[in-house]
Amino acid sequence: MTGIKVRQLAHVCIFAKDLAETEAFYRDVLGLPVKFGFTRVGEPFGFYLDAGGRTNIEVFLKPAAEYAATNAINHLCLEVASIDDAVAHIRARGVEVTAKKLGVDETWQAWITDPNGVRIELFEYTDRSAQFTGGDRMADW
Repeated sequence: MTGIKVRQLAHVCIFAKDLAETEAFYRDVLGLPVKFGFTRVGEPFGFYLDAGGRTNIEVFLKPAAEYAATNAINHLCLEVASIDDAVAHIRARGVEVTAKKLGVDETWQAWITDPNGVRIELFEYTDRSAQFTGGDRMADW
C-alpha cells in the first residue's frame, strides 16, 4: 500500500454576499474566467473560477457571510507572471491594492480585498524565493 500523494491544491471555497459582484471582481480585476456554475431550485447558487492549471476557486452564495481576521483561513494567494503588471491592472480598475513589497521569503507580494472581505495576496516568485531555495527566514512582521 502506498501513502497519499497530494498533486496540488484543487480549490479554495469562498462565500459571496453577491454572486454577480463577486464574479465581476474575479473576472474583471483578476482575469479569472468562470468554468461552470451551480444552480439550486433553478437559481444561480455558485460557480467555479479557473485559477490556472487544475486549481480553482469555488464560490457559493451566502449573504450572511462575514470575513474576520480571526478566521482559520487568513487569505488566498495567487501567483502572477508580473507583480508590476498586476498592480497596474488592478489600480486601473479602481481597486485598492498595496504597493509591491519584497517579502522575507524573497518573493514579491501585493495585497487586495475582494467584495466579500476576502484578503488576496498576489505573488511573483524570484530566483531567490525561499519556496525554491529553502532555508528558514526571520519574519519581520
